Amino acid sequence: MLKENITIILADDHPIMRNGTLKLLQKEGYTILASVEDGAKALTQLVEKRPKIALLDIEMPLLNAFEVIKKARESCPNTKFITMTYHKSKGYLLQAISIGVNGYLLKEDGIPEINNCISQVLEDHIYISTSFSETIIKSVEQEFKKIKLLTPTERVVVRLVSKGKSSQEISVQLSMATRTVEKHRSNIISKLGLQQDANIIAKWANEHKIIVDSL
Repeated sequence: MLKENITIILADDHPIMRNGTLKLLQKEGYTILASVEDGAKALTQLVEKRPKIALLDIEMPLLNAFEVIKKARESCPNTKFITMTYHKSKGYLLQAISIGVNGYLLKEDGIPEINNCISQVLEDHIYISTSFSETIIKSVEQEFKKIKLLTPTERVVVRLVSKGKSSQEISVQLSMATRTVEKHRSNIISKLGLQQDANIIAKWANEHKIIVDSL
C-alpha cells in the first residue's frame, strides 16, 4: 500500500514529541488527518474520520489510549491502533494486548521501527517493539494466552477477589452459590498456572493490577 493512502491520526500530549513524530510521518509520505493533544480530541477525530492507523500516546489527559481504544472500537472497526510509550514494563504490554492493541511502540523507537509496525499491523499482525527482549515478548504472549482462557464470569471473580471480597461476598453479589464461586476460583488457579493457595488469586491480581483493571 502506498504511504500516501495510509491515513493516520496522531495523539500525544507532549508538544515536542507530537510535532517531531508528525514531521517524521509527513516526511515519510503518510497522510495525517489530525494531530491532537488529548484523549478526548483523539476519540472525536477517530469517530469522525476513521483513519487506517491511530498512533496514540498511552498517557494523555482526559482519556488515556486504552480508554480511547475501548470507546472507539465499535465506530472504527477497521482502524489499527498503535500505542506509544516510555513504559517497558510487562504489565503495560499485557494490558495493551488484552484490550486489542495492534502495535506497541516505545517513544525511543525510530522511523524505521514505526514504518515496520504500521506495515505489520495493516497486514493484521500484532507488532511489539524490537526494543523488548525476546524473553519478555514470549513471557507476555504466554501470560496473555492464559488470561484469554478465563471466562467472563471468572474475570469478574478475579476483579472482585482483587478488591478483597470473600467467596461468600462474591456469591451474594453474583447471585450464585458459594460452592460455585469456589469452583470458579479453582478453575482460575488452574488456567493461570498458579499454585494452590488460599490467597494466590489475590496475590496474582495485585502483581498484575494493570491487567486486572482491564478485565
